[in-house]
Amino acid sequence: MTSDTLALLIDGDNVSPRIISGLLAEIANYGTASVKRIYGDWTKPNLNGWKECLLEHSIQPIQQFAYSKGKNATDGAMIIDAMDLLYTGRFSGFCIVSSDSDFARLASRIREQGITVYGFGERKTLRPFITACDKFIYVDVLGDAVEEPPQTTQITPEKAVGESAEAVAVPVKIETEKADPAQGGAAASGRLDEAALSMLQKAVEASADEDGRAHLGRVGDHLAKQSPDFDARNYGYKRLSDLADASGILEVERTGDQTKVVTVRLKKG
Repeated sequence: MTSDTLALLIDGDNVSPRIISGLLAEIANYGTASVKRIYGDWTKPNLNGWKECLLEHSIQPIQQFAYSKGKNATDGAMIIDAMDLLYTGRFSGFCIVSSDSDFARLASRIREQGITVYGFGERKTLRPFITACDKFIYVDVLGDAVEEPPQTTQITPEKAVGESAEAVAVPVKIETEKADPAQGGAAASGRLDEAALSMLQKAVEASADEDGRAHLGRVGDHLAKQSPDFDARNYGYKRLSDLADASGILEVERTGDQTKVVTVRLKKG
């Protein structure tokens, strides 16, 4: 159990409230979120779903009105608060929850201070934000993240730039399945593709000792450095050890009684 102190900042306009339980459970693996804030314009109906879970999970809502059409003032408020929190020196990690690549520079700046950045977002998230984080987790692999069916929502004058002043109803499909490769997100395939196997092989080679055997924890650390969004759950496996077993390219050895020590080596031939 880690005692790291974390700051959790959620882009309420960009994330579904369905993820909250799974999100907080995942964050608990990395430390304690002593600051939990969510940003958005709470006068708008699109945030109604969040209002029901704020008190339950002790998340502080931060109100930010839109200054003009087509501009996201929420991002600016969130970035300013993040920098204020960074300069306090109280936090060993920041959790940024958004699929917006505009937070890539913020993540990079926090890391420049030697602070760990955990990113959370949908598979449509662009690579610049993903690679700016130390670790990036796709929200659909979190336990309570539920796929939403296509639905009809209201596009307000603030969102519908160039449209008439009246709100118009349009069908909106919530994408939670496969990502467009051009967008840079990985898809949850349930199996290891060639790119994943290549990364796994390189991580083992880089982490191995003289006899070619590597501690699985070190392999996982190297994988995170290669690709912050590498996660066994993206491929349908609960743990990295399960993924290693199923890879077909590794010999896996477990030693110890209560605490298992897992080491791996590349299969010969």
